[in-house]
Amino acid sequence: MTNSGGTLLWTRSAAALERAALTRYLRWLETERGLRFDSYHALWAWSVADIEAFWYSIWEFFEVQSTRPPERVLGRREMPGAEWFPGVELNYAENIFRGKQDDRTALIAASELRPEQELSWGELRGLTASIAAGLRGLGVERGDRVAGYLPNIPEAVAAFLACASIGAIWSCCSPDFGVRSVVERFGQIEPKVLLAVDGYRYGGRDFDRLERVAAVAVQIAGLQPVVVLPYLDPVRSSSSTGFRSTTRSGCSTRRARPASRSRSCMATAGSCWSI
Repeated sequence: MTNSGGTLLWTRSAAALERAALTRYLRWLETERGLRFDSYHALWAWSVADIEAFWYSIWEFFEVQSTRPPERVLGRREMPGAEWFPGVELNYAENIFRGKQDDRTALIAASELRPEQELSWGELRGLTASIAAGLRGLGVERGDRVAGYLPNIPEAVAAFLACASIGAIWSCCSPDFGVRSVVERFGQIEPKVLLAVDGYRYGGRDFDRLERVAAVAVQIAGLQPVVVLPYLDPVRSSSSTGFRSTTRSGCSTRRARPASRSRSCMATAGSCWSI
């Protein structure tokens, strides 16, 4: 396909192309598999023609960590219902953090409530471990569901990774969703724990969400604690995770207060969740 008009806004530099993972993968294929592709289209054509060879090469190239090496790529090929790498288990969080240097930047975040901040891999790992410890303290186990009523902030990423590290199932939606939408989405999976913010700011306006969180909590069967991050409120939680936990009925319209270490506090792995 050619472009007969318009202005080219961006193209990769030779240095960027050299650093690209795809470039390293193409060289690895040539060295390890004896496969050479002269174009992206040629690589794509092979990837869809020889699906098992392609995905096994991806597994090996990225050195995916798992319980044991895969013996097969596909157990069943039909769609829907294809079975990938049968008999093999892996942990997404383990693979994400593997090989990351603690002082390198993992996330860059900014919002109307917070200035731009960088979170290192070490800080993200620590926050993830703290949230995971708090979730385990609240009884979350492998296969349990955890729901997040959260904006796109570092705590949401860490909460997802914490769930992945436990083997829990994560579902999340934005705090601008209404009560009915949230209940219809989360009610299907019956989460054990709900993680939520007290509110957010958009377009210079503050939106308190504690009433909605309370309304959601009482309509979801089987939900136990509601864990609130005081994101809108300037008063910070004393917890290393930032979250504070309350009961379903305890999530009222009042602002979330800082967690108190004198109350029921589980200080495992540096976390303190006020129950």
